[in-house]
Formats: sequence, C-alpha cells, structure tokens
Amino acid sequence: MPTYQYQCTECGQGLEAVQKFTDDALTECPHCSGRLKKVFSAVGIVFKGSGFYRNDSRGSSSSSSPASSSKSSSTSDSSSGSASSSTSSAA
Repeated sequence: MPTYQYQCTECGQGLEAVQKFTDDALTECPHCSGRLKKVFSAVGIVFKGSGFYRNDSRGSSSSSSPASSSKSSSTSDSSSGSASSSTSSAA
C-alpha cells in the first residue's frame, strides 16, 4: 500500500498516511480540524540495464531495416560520388 503525504492548510502540520488506492483522501487535519491537502514530492528515476533506447524500445526487425536503407543510400551516394569525381576531374 502506498504512503501519502498531507499538509494542513490552516496550521501547516504535515502527516503521512498509508492508504489503499481505493481509499478516499483524508480531508480533515487531526490536530486543528483544518483542511488537508495532498503533497506531491519529486521521485528519483534510475535507469538500469543495457541501453534503454536501442535494446528495449526497438525490435530486432525494425533496427535492421533502417540499417539496410542507410546501406543502400550510402552505396548510391558512393556511386554518385565517384561519378561526380570523374566529372570534376574531366572538367
């Protein structure tokens, strides 16, 4: 069960409550009977493992198709590059 943090809008007193997801949020401060407000704090994110971008978000078939298209474009570039170099040497 998650732990929720609350803070009173009247007295500023903070409290933590362990509640189920289905439980209603607390609304009344136990110290002064003021209004409680949920406090959201920053959560640290840790990426573990080998390469979330390359290995986890792409399939093996999708990673091979861009590589083959880049190979075909590089061969067409090299053939056009050799043609342009022979044209430039002739000029």
